[in-house]
Amino acid sequence: MPFYHRLRDLREDADKTQTELAEYLGTTAQYYGKYEKGERELPFSRAIEIADYFDVSLDYLAERSDSKKINCGVLLSEDEKQLLSRFRSLTERNKGKAELFIDQLCDNREGVLRKQ
Repeated sequence: MPFYHRLRDLREDADKTQTELAEYLGTTAQYYGKYEKGERELPFSRAIEIADYFDVSLDYLAERSDSKKINCGVLLSEDEKQLLSRFRSLTERNKGKAELFIDQLCDNREGVLRKQ
C-alpha cells in the first residue's frame, strides 16, 4: 500500500526513530514498524495523530495529494502557484527580502489609493 511509504519518509525526513514515533503514539516500535511496512492497517485515529505530529494533511499522508498542507479551499492560479514555488525555493534570507519588497509594494499601492 502506498499509504505507508509516506510514514517512513516523513519520519526519516524529521530525523525521528520508530521508537520516538511509537512513544508519541503510545505503542511499541515493533508495532509502529508494522504500520510502515504495511503489515498492519493504520487506524484512522492514529493517522490523524501522525498527520498532526508532522503537520501534514491526511491527504498527503494517504498519497492523495503531493501538498503537505491542507488547501483550505483557496484556489491558486497557475501564475500564483509558480510564484509560490519560486518563493519556497529561496533561502530564508532571500524570503525575508522578498517579503520586505512585497510589503513596500503594498504600502506604496495603499498610499496611491488614499490619494485618489
